[in-house]
Amino acid sequence: MKKKLLSFLGLLFLIFTFGPLQTVHAQKVYQIGTDVTFPPFEFANKDNKYVGIDIDILKAVAKEEGFQVQIKPVGFNAAVQSVEAGQMDGVIAGMNITPERKAKLNFSDPYYKSGVVMAVGKNSPIRNFKQLKGKKVAIKTGTAGADYANSLKKKYGFRTVTFDDSNNMYQDVVTKNSVACFEDQPVMQYGIHHGIALKIVTKPANTGNYGFAVQKNRNQELITKFNAGLKKIKANGTYNRIVAKYLGKEAVAGPQKQTATEDRSFWGLIKQNQDALLGGLGETVWLTVAAIFFATIFGIIVGLLGVVPNKFCNGLSTTIIYIFRGLPLLVLALFIYTGIPSLTGQKIPAFLAGIITLTLNEGAYIAAFVKGGIDAVDSGQMEAARSLGLPFGKAMRRVILPQGIKIMIPSFINQFIITLKDTSILSVIGILELTQTGKIIIARNLEGFKVWAIIALIYLIIITLLTWLSNWVQKKTQA
Repeated sequence: MKKKLLSFLGLLFLIFTFGPLQTVHAQKVYQIGTDVTFPPFEFANKDNKYVGIDIDILKAVAKEEGFQVQIKPVGFNAAVQSVEAGQMDGVIAGMNITPERKAKLNFSDPYYKSGVVMAVGKNSPIRNFKQLKGKKVAIKTGTAGADYANSLKKKYGFRTVTFDDSNNMYQDVVTKNSVACFEDQPVMQYGIHHGIALKIVTKPANTGNYGFAVQKNRNQELITKFNAGLKKIKANGTYNRIVAKYLGKEAVAGPQKQTATEDRSFWGLIKQNQDALLGGLGETVWLTVAAIFFATIFGIIVGLLGVVPNKFCNGLSTTIIYIFRGLPLLVLALFIYTGIPSLTGQKIPAFLAGIITLTLNEGAYIAAFVKGGIDAVDSGQMEAARSLGLPFGKAMRRVILPQGIKIMIPSFINQFIITLKDTSILSVIGILELTQTGKIIIARNLEGFKVWAIIALIYLIIITLLTWLSNWVQKKTQA
């Protein structure tokens, strides 16, 4: 009896000890970057779940090969740069396999073949490239469509204007700022069938293959798994079902019937997307609060270094303010998120990269007005305090800073407002704040004007509240 009991306990020990290890190994999680504003390949559905040909293929492959994926909706450029820098494990974003990209990335076997078409306004008389002479054409940065347009513009004499997402590119043509745009055929067809007022006027050109990619000479096991899984889903019919789901006749006609019954009013859009909007707002608020906290500490330290009686400290303060106030926030964000990891090989989470970016940029401005606020106090105040026998530090704390703080407080609150608005730039590194949330919603419903109006209203409400706070604090400090 004792032997049986010991054997049973031993078995339980083995199950609880080694079983979880095997499960963890079998369910390895890979972070995959994508652009969820690229329907029908990647987009968020009405429940704000990421779907599309690419997403469904990737999940089907992962299921076949026994691993998990975590989708990161960072946008096309950020996804590619993140993989190149080692920030993410792979990228799937309707990306054509080209010799230039193969120099930096390792690609899977092709999983979809597509070509580039030109689209114009619904009532436009333009039918060919020759009619583009002297006119402006919209393209999406980093895409095969952009490469194709750039290869033609010298020959046909047109100019290009670049956008980061498809919807803004389409709208530039719809509003007649541009006369045409270049896009992958299935993407353009899907958009037109779902309400975009454009028409295709050329046959597919520059036919290329889409591929899943990882960093060069890294994560090769993921490519192997993807290729193996792709063969399996093609063999068992899953692949064809996925493509038909989004590009078949029923897929094209079905959503149009659904959208006709949806409430597309401002209030209807808010109700349909309230969870996504609240999530984006929460991310924006967290970014703002955390960034202003660390930026204030950083700014006060650097600002005080600028007023202490030490030339080295003064020079250091001036240099830090000059560098981080002079760098564009977008450049600083990309440098921290993709530039530094590509050199060090160490990942920096997007949220942390965003906090560091805002801390350095906003902190430099805070340092400037901390320094300016102290300098604004009459120099005779310090001389009088020192003549009474107070050391420099005590004179600064007891005499100068109380007066300087009153001068600085309005600037502090204003910087809070500026930081809130600056968080929108961080969508470029894939942080799902309010602006990025808006882009994802628009990619699904194409209600650009209404969604951006809702986003603008949310920002205005928060900024109004902060302005009232600023005025209240200012009155209290001056009383």
